[in-house]
Amino acid sequence: RNPRVVEWSHTPFVLHTGTMGCGASAAKKHEAPAAASAHTPEAKAAAGVDAGKAEVATAPAAAAAEVKTDEAAKPADAPAAPAAEKAADESDADDDDEEPPPEWFQAKPGRMRASVSAEAYGEFNQKIEFTPPVYPKDPEVNEKLKSTLMKSFLFAALEDKDFEQVILAVEHVTFEADAVIIKEGDDGDCLYIIEQGNPVCKKMIGGEEKVVKECVPGDVFGELALLYNCPRAASVIATNASECWKLDRGTFNAIVKDAAAKQRERYQNFLKSVELLAELTDTDRSQVADAIKVQKFKMGDTVIKQGDAGSELYIVEEGTLVAKVTKEGGEDVQVMEYKAGDYFGELALLKDQPRAVSVVATSDVKVLALHRSSFEAMLGGLKDFLGKNAEKYVDIMKA
Repeated sequence: RNPRVVEWSHTPFVLHTGTMGCGASAAKKHEAPAAASAHTPEAKAAAGVDAGKAEVATAPAAAAAEVKTDEAAKPADAPAAPAAEKAADESDADDDDEEPPPEWFQAKPGRMRASVSAEAYGEFNQKIEFTPPVYPKDPEVNEKLKSTLMKSFLFAALEDKDFEQVILAVEHVTFEADAVIIKEGDDGDCLYIIEQGNPVCKKMIGGEEKVVKECVPGDVFGELALLYNCPRAASVIATNASECWKLDRGTFNAIVKDAAAKQRERYQNFLKSVELLAELTDTDRSQVADAIKVQKFKMGDTVIKQGDAGSELYIVEEGTLVAKVTKEGGEDVQVMEYKAGDYFGELALLKDQPRAVSVVATSDVKVLALHRSSFEAMLGGLKDFLGKNAEKYVDIMKA
């Protein structure tokens, strides 16, 4: 180590050395006195005192060895080396004592693991081959179930063979009215797809349990706890006799999770380009992405029809459409065109009136549908913005 220690301070752990940048000038001023005092009885005694100060205790001997080279080999200085070695060993021991206690590295109790989208696998957590359960179903049930699942973004990205495995793995379950299907705060081990019934989602807000969504057949709930390994975000309660399809966590993780996470991220990025949602926070857009349903239409299909009741807002993901108004004489007049990123159907939701126009696909299209209950819960704050846009539709239709 050969430290050039030239000044000794009796204040604990205060040391100035010639090799340390800011202490170099101070070291030169005191170099001669330090060397002269190195052979005093007090200096020799200091060499073996206070082992806990490690190399500090060897400072006088080391300084004497550097300055008085003609006396370096004298027997009187010989004991300094063993003393230095002893001090160095004890210094290492002190360093070991400064390691944090083992409990510092233990997980703190009560902390929740959240926002995890994939399991980590390694030597001590081997990924084992998973075989999903099989619940045989009639062919017509399989087709109906496939049609239902395709409406959810969670399953829309699956390959055909994966889709078939999921359909076989879902289990038919029933619930009586007022049954608590999932409870807020519980761990989640499955998700549900509604076949029949109208469960409601309730969440504790301001100390009061409030309804945040009314579910309809085809809705999926319970997926967030599986996607992010977090407790249930809300309770879901059956308002009448309900039938659901239940998918277990193991099958979800093995088949659906990766594809769903990628699909969800894609929709979140897409929704940023939608003018209606541009001012929302990432969290709000994330909630919208969870609530949307994917619908596909062929060229020439009517997506909404003038005069019908409206319960959904539509956002165009792919393709083109036109809005038409049927005049009193029966003449159809085109009033608007829609492309990717545009939205329509909001007038019926804002004014609670029948559809003011018909919207027809002019190519194969894919739209994202947001139900009235989700629209009011998530986008209620945008009603002023939508109202201003609605005025231009009225002007166009009157023209």
